[in-house]
Formats: sequence, C-alpha cells, structure tokens
Amino acid sequence: METIATGLEVPWALAFAPDGRLFVTERVGRIRVVKEGRLEPDPVATLTVAAQGEAGLMGLALDPRFVDTGHLYVCYTAERQGSLVNRITRLTLREGRAGEERVLLDGMHGAATHDGCRLKFGPDGKLYATMGDAREPRLAQAKDSLNGKILRLEADGSVPADNPLRGSPVFSLGHRNPQGLAWDGKRRLLAAEHGPSAHDEINRIEPGKNYGWPDVAGADNPAASRRGYVDPIVESERDTWAPSGIGWLGDSLWVAALRGERLIQITLDADLRLVNVRSILRRAHGRLRDVVVGPDGALYVTTSNRDGRGVVREGDDRILRVVPQ
Repeated sequence: METIATGLEVPWALAFAPDGRLFVTERVGRIRVVKEGRLEPDPVATLTVAAQGEAGLMGLALDPRFVDTGHLYVCYTAERQGSLVNRITRLTLREGRAGEERVLLDGMHGAATHDGCRLKFGPDGKLYATMGDAREPRLAQAKDSLNGKILRLEADGSVPADNPLRGSPVFSLGHRNPQGLAWDGKRRLLAAEHGPSAHDEINRIEPGKNYGWPDVAGADNPAASRRGYVDPIVESERDTWAPSGIGWLGDSLWVAALRGERLIQITLDADLRLVNVRSILRRAHGRLRDVVVGPDGALYVTTSNRDGRGVVREGDDRILRVVPQ
C-alpha cells in the first residue's frame, strides 16, 4: 500500500484517462487530477453544487472515446427553486479546463442522504447511473420516478432503443441507495447497495428486474419470491458495510466500505455464487469511498474521513494504491 495523494476534501469518485491521468471528484464541487503521481494544485473544474450532508459532486465517468472527445460525465446535487435535485451532466476538457457543461438528465429528487449518483460506462458503451430513493422509499417502486433506480443512457444523454422500458432511462428498479457499479469478467453488471441497518447488498443487475426496496431488504425474504423480486447474490446480514464504490479484479469483487472502514474482497465462482469474503485495511485508514482498478492492475482507493462521519487523520483525505496479496 502506498499513498498517491493527500489533502483532498471528501473525494468521491475516481476515473483513469487512457494516458494514465487519474481524475477525482471532491464532494464540494471540484474535479482534480493526479498526473505522474502528483496531485495538480488547481482543479480542472469547479461546479456549483449543493454540498449538504452526503450530497454534492459525486459520480464521475470518462467517455470511452475520451482521447477524441474530452468528455467527462458527472452526477451531482444542485438546488433548484428551494429543493434539492440530482442531475447528470457532461463537461468537455480543453487545454486543461473542463467546461461547456451540457445537462443530460435533470430533476431527480435529491436529499442530504440516499442520492446514489455513481456513474460508469459499461462494456456496451452505455452510461450507467445509480440513483437513490432520496429518503422517499416509495419512489423506488414508482414507475413515474427515476429515483431508486439504475439508469442507462447513450453517451449523448438519449435513451437506448433496447432499454427494458421503451423511452425510459430506467434499467432496473427497487433500489434504496446503490453507490457501486462494476462488471465482472463475463460482462455481468454488479451493484452495491446500502441496506437499512445492515443487510447491505451486492446485486447482479439485469434489465427490467425489480430488487424489492422498500418491500424487502436482504436475502431469503419470502415476500421477495412471491412478488417477483430479485434477491442479492451476497448480503452483509447483521454486519454493516455501508458499501460504496466497487471494482472487479481477478475473480473477486472489491468493495470500499464506509462505516465498515475496510476493503472487502468478495470471491465469486463462475455462476456468481459466493466462495469467500475477507477484509483488508480493516480500520487502518478509516472510511473508504471508492475503489477502481488502475491500468497497472492495482486497486486505487479513496478515504472519506472528512465527510462529517469519520475521524480525520493527518493528510486526509487521500488516495491509496493497494496491491492485494
């Protein structure tokens, strides 16, 4: 383990550019860059966001054609007419500055908690976004709401023609507060979701499926099968992980745990059945927010100790490079 950057203010999401630059969002509204192992002093963008509670600038994804387009995608909370809303926008990086903001999707309910807002491009070239229930659980089952859902968009913000609900960005529903997205070696989509008082979930996400919130949480609930809900492939049971970012490496899903204050390795077999769960960095660096696999095959992890819920340590917050043994 080594420290890549220090002095960040609630880093939320990491994304690597093809040239090795590491982009990182800070929840207060900044996009920063780590270049050649050094955190650049000036942000490439500063956005006006509603940094309240867990809300603010969160998700970040780079266009698969980033070299040609310079497009960065972000998800953040803003204030509109006295209310909080979540939006997904696209910025264009030119000469070291990201501007020309274009709103792709707007008006999702925002709140001080349960905003979701993880962004990732999938192997199919589509943009996936998690959206929490904004502390209104009924929205997760409401067909006319984008909250409590995982969304799927084209890179230009339009709705893919093969989405499960024609004309809708909704890809799956029945989610409480999903904050992690990753694809395994067989291109299957996995998501990490915060449960209510433990029962955190890892779900295999399939188009049009309903994951049950708020009617059920966790696995082995008789109501789930009766109503056609999908059980998680792994859950924390009575433990609380508070899972955020996730990344796939080897045969395992790596999960950054906030309240759990550790990096969790969940090993799965070819059918996504649980083989083993182990933890590393337990209580070593505090709350962990995101984990991504770098171009060098190492895991890059952010701490989240300045988010109002952690114990701030000297140098926080930081980006760590971890090579699992």
